[in-house]
Amino acid sequence: MYGVCGCCGALRPRYKRLVDNIFPEDPEDGLVKANMEKLTFYALSAPEKLDRIGAYLSERLSRDVARHRYGYVCIAMEALDQLLMACHCQTINLFVESFLTMVRKLLEADKPNLQILGTNSFVKFANIEEDTPSYHRSYDFFVSRFSEMCHSSYEDPDIRTKSPSPETEKERESPVELTERCFRELLGRAAYGNIKNAVKPVLMHLDNHSLWESKTFAVRCFKIVMYSIQSQHSHLVIQQLLGHLDANSKNSARVRAGIVEVISEAAVIEASGSIGPTVLEVFNTLLKQLRLSVDYELTGSYDSFANMGSKVIKVHEERQLQEAVIKTVGSFAYTLPPYQRSEVMLFIIGKIPVPGMYPALGSANTGVEGSRMIQVMLLKSLLQVTAGFQSTNILTALPTSFLDPLLSFTLMEDAEIRLLVLDILIGIIDRHDNRHKFSPVRIISDISVLKLKVDKCSRQDNLFMKKHSQRLYRHIYLACKEESSVQRHFESLYTLLALICVELANEEVVVDLIRLALALQDLALTEEALPVYTRCAIHALSAVYLNLICQLTTVPTFCQHVHEVIESRKKLVPFLLPEDVLVESSKIPEKLEKVEGEVLFVQTKIAEILGGSGYNTERLATAYIPQITDEDRLSKRKSIGDTVSLQLEMESRNSPEKEQRSTAEQITFETLKQAVVDSVNVEELERERRRQVVERFQTAPFEEIAAHCGARASLLQSKLNQIFEITIRPPPSPSGSVGNGHGPSRSIPVYEMKFPDLCVY
Repeated sequence: MYGVCGCCGALRPRYKRLVDNIFPEDPEDGLVKANMEKLTFYALSAPEKLDRIGAYLSERLSRDVARHRYGYVCIAMEALDQLLMACHCQTINLFVESFLTMVRKLLEADKPNLQILGTNSFVKFANIEEDTPSYHRSYDFFVSRFSEMCHSSYEDPDIRTKSPSPETEKERESPVELTERCFRELLGRAAYGNIKNAVKPVLMHLDNHSLWESKTFAVRCFKIVMYSIQSQHSHLVIQQLLGHLDANSKNSARVRAGIVEVISEAAVIEASGSIGPTVLEVFNTLLKQLRLSVDYELTGSYDSFANMGSKVIKVHEERQLQEAVIKTVGSFAYTLPPYQRSEVMLFIIGKIPVPGMYPALGSANTGVEGSRMIQVMLLKSLLQVTAGFQSTNILTALPTSFLDPLLSFTLMEDAEIRLLVLDILIGIIDRHDNRHKFSPVRIISDISVLKLKVDKCSRQDNLFMKKHSQRLYRHIYLACKEESSVQRHFESLYTLLALICVELANEEVVVDLIRLALALQDLALTEEALPVYTRCAIHALSAVYLNLICQLTTVPTFCQHVHEVIESRKKLVPFLLPEDVLVESSKIPEKLEKVEGEVLFVQTKIAEILGGSGYNTERLATAYIPQITDEDRLSKRKSIGDTVSLQLEMESRNSPEKEQRSTAEQITFETLKQAVVDSVNVEELERERRRQVVERFQTAPFEEIAAHCGARASLLQSKLNQIFEITIRPPPSPSGSVGNGHGPSRSIPVYEMKFPDLCVY
């Protein structure tokens, strides 16, 4: 019997005998190194046998696993690892299949030590660089199994947290560090087409485990993502996050705020200008979320068609979300070059409901308050975009299409909106970071201590002021008359005026600014109906501004006059200076007595002084009077309904019927007396008529309003038809004939007329 066995053993293939010889009788002795060297040499000499060697080792390993002979299992895996590292021939792919089969067998075992053994072997295999990729292999099982092992719930914590065996103690990593390193390596190898596949599981994980609300973990994950992927692919991650934000539009405010926070952090990491070709889509998505948040806050529901209270909406959480969106808008804008930031500014201003120019942006359920909140939120977003914005060309930074709607907000009754607009203008005009040098507002005897950065005005600056200066002055003048203005408003008005003087002033502009400052003084003197604080603040604004201008013009006699008036005010009426008015606890009288004499700036004297220095005396001596336009009256309205009523009022005043009824009346003493007596009644009737118009547009059915507008459209069309009929009627014929006598001649368009040859050039 024994002889037969020995004879059969000698007849076994050589590769099997070499494989058997590497296993010792006692597995604790470990791999027989001498025999392993023989096996390796044989595999290198006969690479065609490598696949058979692998298959046989796999067979032995499976048998040992089934018999719980784990010592031999370890020896088999060690042999496989050495063969894998030594052999790089063309037939290695066949051997790899056997190797992966054995690794899979170990990973499927219920013993954690075998799973760790298989994992270590797979790590060694993954670090081998192959000459050509092998597309026929499938690693789906390994990805799934390794992911499952990451969430192991094994009782022993040491085994549960064990990593692949490090070669040295310094290379030992915690599971968190190892996971982060693997995650970074995976993202670093992701190509353009694989970015979405890499980011989508991260989004799903954060959704499934409610990790958006805490923000910290989500922000850390996407910081890893943004720093690991190739920079040219970063905009793809941003787009996925924005799409995910849209998909969660009806989720809780805390979840949406978490996503927005992640977007904000990712935008900071993103390289400048690499948001991609869809810049406006990014801002459109963020502004859409801002609008939805306002609707949710005011309606109390995520669905306007659902029952109120279907989900509890917390106002403070929606406010936090709105602030997060505004911050994110600023983060994105910071990464953009100036020309793209200008486009974003135009885009946002086009989204804001402007009285008399654009309809309300709020939904039907939110009404006027919704429009007002949208105005505030979008202006805050615009303020974030303009922060740090420095354009060399003020004409491109403040084009007419942007400046017109923006200035219309300076005359609204909402104090917060007016303040936001002033800050936006300050941010755009301040190109040398001078704005902070004018705060706090105070009289400075020597402005050189401010260290202002003043450059000569460029041609573009002069063109801008020539085109828009009068509108700027008018809006500043009218903004000073607002009764709801407080300290912060007058401080911003002074900063804006100072920046215009420093950044954009030539000789002509300086003259107009002096006239404006003197006009503000006259305003405070004549408008006795204004609150005492407002009148004192206007006086202080005029004084501190003339103090700045006189030192910038460097005309000694002008400076002397201004300083004399200021000194007189310090002694007699200190409440007309900024140190007593534009402070937190102002020191103003209960009633403002008549201001006159040496505490006032004299326009004729200033004109005479500056005329001797070459300034335009005639213009200086002319008082500045702002021209009130229809736009200003439109902007003064509180709501969209008021704006519509005013537009209808203007139309009714300009209608043809109104013109036909106008007749010449003989004016007598009795007529004037009756006009004076009835003036109060007429004003009351006018106010009542306007109230009825507003009420009709706020409460009347849509069909009634549509019919009214349709009638006006029909009237306009009929007038246009009459005009067209006149323009296409032919002139008298050159021959003098007026027709063929059979009826009226047909109207022939000019381009169809037949002219004699002598009349054609």
